Amino acid sequence: MLSTNEMIISVVFAVSLAGILAYVFWIQRKQAKQGLGAVKPETSGTSTPLKLQAYERLILLADRIALPNLIGRCNQAGLTVREMQNLLTQTIRQEFDHNITQQIYVSPEAWDAIRNLKEQNLLIINQVSSYLPDNATGQDLNKSLLEMVMQNPKASLHHVVSDALSFEAKKVLV
Repeated sequence: MLSTNEMIISVVFAVSLAGILAYVFWIQRKQAKQGLGAVKPETSGTSTPLKLQAYERLILLADRIALPNLIGRCNQAGLTVREMQNLLTQTIRQEFDHNITQQIYVSPEAWDAIRNLKEQNLLIINQVSSYLPDNATGQDLNKSLLEMVMQNPKASLHHVVSDALSFEAKKVLV
């Protein structure tokens, strides 16, 4: 399992990343309230459904790559820690690649949020798995990841990202 110092380093890094992202979204909301970041009305309503669908898909993506949900879907008995690490990271990358075209319909900030969530989760999985011994099981990795998320819910960015995407989707409707 992870030592206390290693766990603290991982959590501090994840919380810092979450804080930076939260600050970016706070600035964006502040600008939107002042009218500086408001979405301009479309001359035709044909792109609005596409934008809304893109936000829906990205919210779903954020939920699917959230560590607790990902572990629940990918949990397989009998895997080594490295096999589980590969399965989790490969699943995140596949989910992300499947939705990569949605970036043309959403704001750059929204896409950056999704990309940051993906990178944060990959980093956490790789860091936690690197602290486990080679003879550890995939279940050990899953348990360590879930313990980290439970000990520090702020280390998980998916709620912040989902809220930001929902906020932007609502701006499209206005």
